Amino acid sequence: MDSSPIGIATTDADHGRYELLVNAITDYAIYMLDPAGMVTSWNAGAEQIKGYTAAEIIGRHFSIFYTEEDRAHGVPAVALEAAARVGRFEREGWRVRKDGSRFWANVIVDAIRSPDGELIGFAKITRDLTERREAEAALRRSERDFKLLVQGVTDYAIYMLDREGKITNWNAGAQRIKGYLADEVVGRHFSMFYTEPDRDAGLPAHGLATALAEGRWEHEGLRVRKDGSTFWAHVVIDPIRDEDGEVLGYAKITRDITERREAQRALDATHEALVQSQKMEALGQLTGGVAHDFNNSLMAVLGSLELLKKRLPYDPAHTSLLENAIQGAQRGATLTQRMLAFARRQELKLEAVDLAPLVRSMVGFLQRSIGPAYRIELRFPAGLAPVTTDPAQLENALINLAVNARDAMAEGGVITMAATPLSLAAQHGVVPPGDYVVLTVTDTGEGMSPATLARATEPFFTTKGVGKGTGLGLSMVHGLAAQSGGQLTIESRVGEGTTVQLWLPVAAAAAASAKAAAKAPDKGFSAELRPFLILAVDDDSLVLTNTAALLEDLGHRVLTAKSAKDALELVASHPDLDLVVTDQVMPRMTGLQLQQELARTRPKLPVLLATGYAELPDEICPSLRRIAKPFTQQQLADAVLDAVVSPRG
Repeated sequence: MDSSPIGIATTDADHGRYELLVNAITDYAIYMLDPAGMVTSWNAGAEQIKGYTAAEIIGRHFSIFYTEEDRAHGVPAVALEAAARVGRFEREGWRVRKDGSRFWANVIVDAIRSPDGELIGFAKITRDLTERREAEAALRRSERDFKLLVQGVTDYAIYMLDREGKITNWNAGAQRIKGYLADEVVGRHFSMFYTEPDRDAGLPAHGLATALAEGRWEHEGLRVRKDGSTFWAHVVIDPIRDEDGEVLGYAKITRDITERREAQRALDATHEALVQSQKMEALGQLTGGVAHDFNNSLMAVLGSLELLKKRLPYDPAHTSLLENAIQGAQRGATLTQRMLAFARRQELKLEAVDLAPLVRSMVGFLQRSIGPAYRIELRFPAGLAPVTTDPAQLENALINLAVNARDAMAEGGVITMAATPLSLAAQHGVVPPGDYVVLTVTDTGEGMSPATLARATEPFFTTKGVGKGTGLGLSMVHGLAAQSGGQLTIESRVGEGTTVQLWLPVAAAAAASAKAAAKAPDKGFSAELRPFLILAVDDDSLVLTNTAALLEDLGHRVLTAKSAKDALELVASHPDLDLVVTDQVMPRMTGLQLQQELARTRPKLPVLLATGYAELPDEICPSLRRIAKPFTQQQLADAVLDAVVSPRG
């Protein structure tokens, strides 16, 4: 037996098999060096990896495979010295092929000694790790890029949880949204971001369990920041698994959607307001039409009852029934006025009104109406400017508000009526810039829930018992405010009472002057009163008969026409006519159109328009006299006298 170079006893046959084995390996460069570092053997793997044939490299120093930088720093000598000293040297680094290209190599150098310990050379094994290194470098770059990406995201909180739900990392978005630094939250349970009710309900654990069972959990809800404030969050939790499907933890993404949610709520509220507005508009049109027809019926009832009461002798048994019927009809007229107020079609007589004297004059009446258990307090500053509104309708509005306040205070309480001047530089609600006086009525009652408050001004909506309210009181006040050029606002909370604000525009100086002039006596009139020849025009036969009867009972001579066309023919044939009393809403030709035609053919003939609507503003027909339906005989008598004796030209 011979001794091999590495000190292992082998036969020639074994030596041949080892040589065949080494030369068959192509993934590793395996070769021998003498003690000086000269190459003494070369396998197929070495030729494939480094590019040299055995004939080209045997006898040359192995430092040829090192880079110039490594050779300059004596790296080859260090490798041999370390291997000779400790028996083995291993390192990774750049090596050079025959063609000058570089590759990343794992190098092992083992010292080979004889049986007596003499160094006879080195065994060198080199493996090309370029692909692995590039893969690792690519992985590191990917991890770095991913980390930079995650850390660069500020609109989303992106972080990891372990299997128990404890936070393991933290991005910049999480810090911005939730307010915590990484070292303040890493290692803590993610349930810290949930509200106390959600924690008590087990929502964090439910989220992890759902993500684990279904592969994903998505949820929206309130979350808590470091400062204790809450925000509305959209949350996604995904389980993270290894190659074997074992759960490593969870990826959690949270987005602050508070602004989006508020914007959506605002959009929904705007849409709801639009739908409500359209509904109210449609209901207002319907209400206006119903009120018009109801007015005509009330005209016939009231007029006939008044005439009967005048013509029948007094009888305690019968007269009281007549008076009850008249009061019932008048109550119906009040209801109609409220319906028209809601529809914004009531006939208002806008003028400059001093609020303080008007309200003070009503306190006694209001106090008697609501009872001794309730106290009325007034708070009106001195020098309050007059406002533009209808004083009679404003009184009705205050009565409604006082009664509502009383009904809201079952055990008694205080009703405060106050006024505050306000100057608007910009649009507020539906009112334009300008000067206003805000008239408020505040009670100390039980207040309204948000649902009740939202419907408070809806027509026919009432929280009172059946038969105890029409549900039109606040609707009427709302209509009065709108027609006066202002608005109605209501503030109320359960247990804190209710405050109703009636915004009314400050009256112009011209309006105040006009009011004073209207109250001044007409010094130029002294004509002798006489019966008039009057033409009554209405397409409703009941109303026409009633109007004619009222006028005749006043001593006037009356002609009747059921249409504007018939009226024009009668006017043409009666040059001695003193007045035309006409309905407004008639087929083919309205009362206003009739007046305009008469203004062309008989400009001196006064016209009195009978209508319950407010669709004819003074600026369109300033010379036109109007009387609101339903009217009493006295109101008709006054309107006729005013139209004939003081015609407008």
